Amino acid sequence: MHKRTIEALISRDPDKAHAQRDYDAVVIGAGVIGAAIAFELSKRGYRTVSVDKLPAAGYGPTSASCAIIRFTYSTRDGVAMAYEGSFYWKNWADYLEVSDERGLAVFHETGSLVFADGTDRLDRVIRLFDEIGVPYELWTPDDVTRRFPYMDVHRFWPPSRPDDPAFWETPQQVLAEALYELGGGHVNDPQLATHNLQRAAEAKGATFRFGSEVRSIERGGGRVTGVSLASGETLRAPVVVNVAGPHSAIINQLAGVADDMRVTTRPLRHEVHHVPAPPGVDFEHHGLHVSDGDSAIYCRPEVANHLLIGSEDPECDPREWVENPDEYDASVSRAQWEAQVYRMARRFPTLEIPMEPRGLVSLYDVSDDWIPIYDQSSLPGFYMAVGTSGNQFKNAGVVGYAMAELIGACESGTDHDNDPVVVRGPYTGLRIDLGKFSRLRESNPDSSFSVNG
Repeated sequence: MHKRTIEALISRDPDKAHAQRDYDAVVIGAGVIGAAIAFELSKRGYRTVSVDKLPAAGYGPTSASCAIIRFTYSTRDGVAMAYEGSFYWKNWADYLEVSDERGLAVFHETGSLVFADGTDRLDRVIRLFDEIGVPYELWTPDDVTRRFPYMDVHRFWPPSRPDDPAFWETPQQVLAEALYELGGGHVNDPQLATHNLQRAAEAKGATFRFGSEVRSIERGGGRVTGVSLASGETLRAPVVVNVAGPHSAIINQLAGVADDMRVTTRPLRHEVHHVPAPPGVDFEHHGLHVSDGDSAIYCRPEVANHLLIGSEDPECDPREWVENPDEYDASVSRAQWEAQVYRMARRFPTLEIPMEPRGLVSLYDVSDDWIPIYDQSSLPGFYMAVGTSGNQFKNAGVVGYAMAELIGACESGTDHDNDPVVVRGPYTGLRIDLGKFSRLRESNPDSSFSVNG
């Protein structure tokens, strides 16, 4: 059905069709989400070309991802997608169906320990876990300290920064309980995982073009017809997918679809920091992902027995929105280093803090409510998987699958705006309503408005 649909959109004359198009789909962006979409489309017979201005797949924000696998989302479809997505990582080699000369990325299923913040958000998550069937345990503070004696289980809420006198006050209460997600963890090398997807897509006939910058979105006959590159070359295709990460808003402007969106995206500067594990603690091999909502901080094990530490974006941390995604300060800031690492040190009180900051700085592509947009657009043939940075690495496989299903349905005549496409997860059978990720939705007030890997 796909091939007949595409041919009909181009021309009923095979010779004209060959002259007028080069590919079935152009995917703009070769981060982990873009590479997964290229793979899934190629599996369905699309001749795809992925274009990226950077020199390699996963070279941009994907490479700075903490690559955390967890399920604590604020909506039913968010939890369902994350739980389904975890099975792609658990079955990574089988999913790819190819080898990679660099080896395969590894999912470390350490589990995730989640401390509640001062709201009822964790209670809502637990209700969703029960509804969907996500396995978890509830731990008392004594359970936590018995397993991880290096953790302090006092309550530090609300989050603050070291320049606030309240930060240094001695806590008087302990946390009520903690949620332990049995299937959580992290992927060891996000850039390698993206390269794996590239090789898998190429094995299905996909093409990747690096160092290629999109300058315009081509249109004709009331729909998208391809993209033009800075080199002057035009890549013709009846389907274009915007997966441009922090540049996604620019691409949407080029396509002329931004004014149709109720939810939009923009780049946010973000830092993650590296700190050695507490003395005597083998966190690299026996640690786990910790989401400390109480202190609005998270960490996971890193090589050389380090912690990788990020902020969960509390109100006390300033948000640095970036106008030009090609121009931002890529150096670690002393103030944010101290805020994140000192908050982590309250939870891990024997943590030794280095004198010099060390970490990574990159950009997230963030939507208004921090929930991604997986959707068509007002321009037929132009699709978007945007607003994904900071929390969607874990969902790469299922997003690739869902976007391929969405594109196939819309190109076959489905009115997704009025009759949303619903997919079933191939691993779990869970129902995922793609209408919940629409560009036309109202901003979700129940979202966590934060990031966690």
